[in-house]
Amino acid sequence: MTTTRYRIERDILIEAPVDVVWRTVTEPSQITQWFAAEVDLVVEPGARGHLGFGDQGGPVLVEAVEPPTRFSFWWNQPTGAELEPGNAVLVEFTLTAEGAGHTRLRVTESNLEPLAWASADKEHYAEEHNEGWGHFLGRLAQLHGPRA
Repeated sequence: MTTTRYRIERDILIEAPVDVVWRTVTEPSQITQWFAAEVDLVVEPGARGHLGFGDQGGPVLVEAVEPPTRFSFWWNQPTGAELEPGNAVLVEFTLTAEGAGHTRLRVTESNLEPLAWASADKEHYAEEHNEGWGHFLGRLAQLHGPRA
């Protein structure tokens, strides 16, 4: 776990092969089991979608899809702004095979620095999301057995 001032990084070792974890991270029916309650998402670069978390959530814009090792999207743009690359937070999942049948999954949120938010809001976001990703990655790992 690493949190720099405005960058969130979490990783976890999951007891499942990379292709299985890839599906868990990218398929809407899988995403609803560990992350967002509502998922409207097509996993292809440039696709627009939505992630819903009860009364929270919002649009996402898919940035990169490199099966089975990298998936990223933009979200949480400033209030009133249209979601575009660069004007929001970039979430990136990186998957790496580690040992027989295990996957190291790293999630990173970046691009807070240039956003037109107050410093205190950026710091709160980083703290909140660092904690949140720990929770959600734990839920994801439970889908594939105990944490290693």
